[in-house]
Amino acid sequence: MHGFLVIPRLTLMNQQTHEHLKSAIWEIANRLRGPYRPPQYRLVMLPMVVLRRLDCVVEERKEHVLAAHEKLKTQNHDHDTLVKLLGRAADPNRQQALYNISPFTFDKLLGDPDNIAPNLVAYINGFSPIARSIFEQFGFTEQIEKLDSSNRLFTIVKEMAALDLHPDRIDSLQMGYLFEHLVMRFNEQANEEAGDHFTPREVIRLMANLVYTGEQDVYTPGIYRTIYDPACGTGGMLSESEKFIYGQNEDANLALFGQEYNPESWAICCADMLIKDEETSNIVLGDTLGDGKTKDGFEGQQFHYMLANPPFGVEWKDQKSGVEREHKTNGFNGRFGAGLPPINDGSLLFLQHMISKMHAAPKDGGEGSRIAVVFNGSPLFSGDAGSGPSNIRRWIIENDWLDAIVALPDQLFYNTGIYTYIWLVSNRKPEERRGQVQLIDGTRFFQRMKKSLNNKRHEIGDDQIDDLTRIYGRYQDGETADVVIGGETENRVVSRIFKNHEFGFLKVTVERPLRMNFEATPERIARLDDQTAFANLAQSKKRKDKDAAAREIAAGKALQAAIRALLAGLAANGRYMDRAAFEHDLKQAAQQPDVKLAAPLKKAIFNALGERDPDAEICYDGKGRPEPDSELRDTENIPLPRNTTLPLPMSFGPDKPNDELVEAFRDDIDAYMAREVLPHVPDAWVDYDKTKIGYEIPINRHFYVYRPPRAVDEIEADIASLEREITSLLKDLSV
Repeated sequence: MHGFLVIPRLTLMNQQTHEHLKSAIWEIANRLRGPYRPPQYRLVMLPMVVLRRLDCVVEERKEHVLAAHEKLKTQNHDHDTLVKLLGRAADPNRQQALYNISPFTFDKLLGDPDNIAPNLVAYINGFSPIARSIFEQFGFTEQIEKLDSSNRLFTIVKEMAALDLHPDRIDSLQMGYLFEHLVMRFNEQANEEAGDHFTPREVIRLMANLVYTGEQDVYTPGIYRTIYDPACGTGGMLSESEKFIYGQNEDANLALFGQEYNPESWAICCADMLIKDEETSNIVLGDTLGDGKTKDGFEGQQFHYMLANPPFGVEWKDQKSGVEREHKTNGFNGRFGAGLPPINDGSLLFLQHMISKMHAAPKDGGEGSRIAVVFNGSPLFSGDAGSGPSNIRRWIIENDWLDAIVALPDQLFYNTGIYTYIWLVSNRKPEERRGQVQLIDGTRFFQRMKKSLNNKRHEIGDDQIDDLTRIYGRYQDGETADVVIGGETENRVVSRIFKNHEFGFLKVTVERPLRMNFEATPERIARLDDQTAFANLAQSKKRKDKDAAAREIAAGKALQAAIRALLAGLAANGRYMDRAAFEHDLKQAAQQPDVKLAAPLKKAIFNALGERDPDAEICYDGKGRPEPDSELRDTENIPLPRNTTLPLPMSFGPDKPNDELVEAFRDDIDAYMAREVLPHVPDAWVDYDKTKIGYEIPINRHFYVYRPPRAVDEIEADIASLEREITSLLKDLSV
């Protein structure tokens, strides 16, 4: 199986350069202190770094472009033609026009300190349209005015001019690392969530290694492949994917696509695309799910590879109306046919969105697609059987799209210490993986960082990326590895393989009969006052006619008194252990001209005078069927039988009929009841109408290893040792 090569990392020399640039840029940023607070440094430094990098690119052909511009502006070309011709003058080999027609560069800006602000604005406006749009999203013009008025602009430009950010010296990989460090650092100052913008690069490298493992086509010269990230941030996943494929097939023909809702991150991503001469229009600014103002930027398009770290644990209230409308109106012809997750976490919406963009499977005449996406633990198990999350999991698994899930170490992300999981989804699984899902326990594949970054204390090293990639590629059930747990090395199972149906279960509602006694004691009769139907007898809705209201209230109170009296007459009969007998006597007692017991009143009497009693007779409904006791109602989760064939015979949705499902599994349900339930509660039965299908992926349970608690004497010895240590410390303090 191909694909065990790993994507490039920063070399030692590049790492040294990276560290130097980080320090230098942060030192420049600190010169903003005063007019800017540290959380605001990003407003200046991020666009300034992009500007300097573009400056390094356009400077070498600047004079040639200016000469061409002087010649062309007299020839009455339309705007688009002029942009194209100037782009060729800047670099005839580029597809995306990148030039600057102002007379300025960073060095020349420094030659006129008194006019540096208007000259800098003119310099930015002199860029080709694509580059100008990047700075429009940064909103950099306002910051120029503020920098100039605070006497900071010249200093910042001068310091930035000393940095060489030319792509020949700082490639896109290094630049991506640098931008993501800056975003993280600035967000740290603002106490914001850096993880909303990017994923640790080692996680991206692992995702790329996994998603491209076994991909024979990436080795084919000239192969055309599309790569898409619906939450692309600064473009890290796109860049790493590109680096991986070109590292193994330099003749590949790749097209990168992404969508990002944050203007700042979009601008950084577009700048990188522009410098690499890739189609910047493929990076769309807007909300992927659709927030009413923006929408899916690639509606109807399909992609070969998709990678994403969508925001998890984030509400989707702003997208709610559009998403619900698409779900209801379009069903499976739209993006969200399988179901909707809870409003507080839209992760599974992104996965459904990505699945909707898969090419048709090979069996259907298409090329198929592969997806790698990072989630927290919630999408694995959240939601009851028949709920949106459960149905989404069911849809994915029953279609045989879920390939593998890799559990990652905790404390891996900058803004959270939780465990995360890589889902691998594909509609072109190789033969040996079809009908199955691989679970990989990668929680112990990490190394501690020398210096923590917010919540990030762990990182996945190069060797560990290789190990996890090989575990995935070998595809062995029960594969073990030596891992460190509590400072000791243990050999643990790290790979398990399951049949698709093993993640499904039948949620069966088990009923037990209602048993009640009835007794007309004063205490129970007094409970009638708490029953709404009885209490309402002494009330009137005739607000405008006070006399009529008074008569109605008086009649109601009289009826209340009559009911209390007839019930008191039943006291002599003692305690009824059969509701039917009590109902018979109540009916006889109520045959009075001034007493009429409507159904609500009758129910109120039953509620007040009745008490649950396991020794009482069963209560039956009008059709002679036992009534269920809601307080004794229980559910059983029954694993799908080994011979289960997927997909299951039940439509998706909480209110869909389950007749075919019950018919298919009734014997299995009955056998389970006879084996597990009826020996303990012989009067129980199944309400088949409430049977539901659930799917969950309890990955942690499958890798759990029981560790017996420590011996009591060992714990006591530790406590005694701590007590002695504390006593000693206290003595030292008292001296």
